[in-house]
Amino acid sequence: MNFNMVDFELSAGTAEQLPESNKPEIVFSGHSNVGKSSLINKLVQRKNLARVSSQPGKTATINFFGTEDFRLVDLPGYGFAKVSKAEKARWADLVEGYLSSKRNISLIIQIIDIRHKPTKDDYNMLKFLYDSNAPFVIVLTKKDKLKKSAYEKRINEIMDELEEFEGIELIPFSAVDGSGLSDVKEVIEENI
Repeated sequence: MNFNMVDFELSAGTAEQLPESNKPEIVFSGHSNVGKSSLINKLVQRKNLARVSSQPGKTATINFFGTEDFRLVDLPGYGFAKVSKAEKARWADLVEGYLSSKRNISLIIQIIDIRHKPTKDDYNMLKFLYDSNAPFVIVLTKKDKLKKSAYEKRINEIMDELEEFEGIELIPFSAVDGSGLSDVKEVIEENI
């Protein structure tokens, strides 16, 4: 499966703008500033396919990137405080509209920053995915920001923090050194 032959297709700001779901879709979901764009860029070996911003809350649309065999779908980050209630409501309607429509979703990659306890929004999203039997894995980003002992401690804590989501795969990942990338590719290939 070729992850490198990928192009930006479109950005959808409303549910009406969503493209036809004619290929398997790999969906990236997570809190603002959690590393979704960095993960997508590392996956496709490009620096700027998905825009990386130091300012959380920048992705306000659902962005679609197409390969020959499947699509990568970048959802807007949730949980960013400095956005108006109207904008948060629009994002929620857009994401809910996407997830509840009859899309060809092969896998949802739920992203959590390994350094921090999952937020209330993370738990709500995980509960939604788990209860609806959606195919998903949890990718723990920013692994490179922790020393080995702190990393091992956080892995144990996260396993406790996420124990209610029994049987869901956890993949530690670093966009800096690429560790975990082969595991992410493997799980995508298995689900397509």
